[in-house]
Amino acid sequence: MRALRVIISGLLLGFAGLQLQAQVGINTTNPLSTLDINGNLSVKTVTLTGNGSGNGGAAIPINDGVYISLVPQATDDKFQLPSPVAFPGRVYVIRNISNTITAQLTTTAGLLFPKTSTMVATQEYLFESTTRTLIMNSY
Repeated sequence: MRALRVIISGLLLGFAGLQLQAQVGINTTNPLSTLDINGNLSVKTVTLTGNGSGNGGAAIPINDGVYISLVPQATDDKFQLPSPVAFPGRVYVIRNISNTITAQLTTTAGLLFPKTSTMVATQEYLFESTTRTLIMNSY
């Protein structure tokens, strides 16, 4: 029985020691960050097709993915990011892959802070002649 206690105590101490090593390295033996990747990174890609209802219609929810390709079917088809309050710290790369139709990006809560403006907005338009790709951070 005493031997079992010694083994269990040793395992518990070993697992407690692992928490001190909170850095994970992929293709590196000396990680310098919580996650340190020495190589390429692939992320989930999602393509969302608009509903063809334009600005007056319901928004297509963006629920998944990191790299998101938007395919609007009518001018200003809406695509809606998740609430940054419910999902803080997410990063999205969003691209309108249509060459002729504008996509409208909205959010359920909070405001968007476009790089090209000093004003906050509740929506951002993605079109080839102006902004076509956005990198969004939710806070």
